[in-house]
Amino acid sequence: MEKQLLRITVNNEYHELYVKPKRLLVEVLRDELELTGTKRGCNTGACCACTVLLNGVTVKSCSILAMQADGTEVTTVEGLAEGGKLSPIQRSFLDHGAYQCGFCTSGMLISATALINEKPSPTKKQIKEAIHGNICRCTGYNSIIRAIKAVAEGKYKEEE
Repeated sequence: MEKQLLRITVNNEYHELYVKPKRLLVEVLRDELELTGTKRGCNTGACCACTVLLNGVTVKSCSILAMQADGTEVTTVEGLAEGGKLSPIQRSFLDHGAYQCGFCTSGMLISATALINEKPSPTKKQIKEAIHGNICRCTGYNSIIRAIKAVAEGKYKEEE
């Protein structure tokens, strides 16, 4: 199978690379671009550990071919921090202990970012809906919900 040219902007950085047509976006992000924050969990789209933003919309990168992302902008968890500073949602996750093993964290952070971008003041119900499907076996979700709510309410510590 011949490789095809993929033109993609990831975390505000433009890339051109040749990939096999059946390569998944998660594989290209992790293996070709070495952005390993995006986790590969279930490989079926069920756990949401591989969630990224594709043109601002959450997608499960294990369920989309890389070539389907040709010409798009992708944001991974690595792209949430700006200028070496954690984003408010990343900071809040740390402050609220909204992670344990860390495996689901990148997908949770991306889903939370998309929610806050769309609805700056989400309700608890909207937060639960936004992270629905993001499987976490460690935290029980309460600290994650508190962390997202804190950002929505502007109650998070700025990184110095």
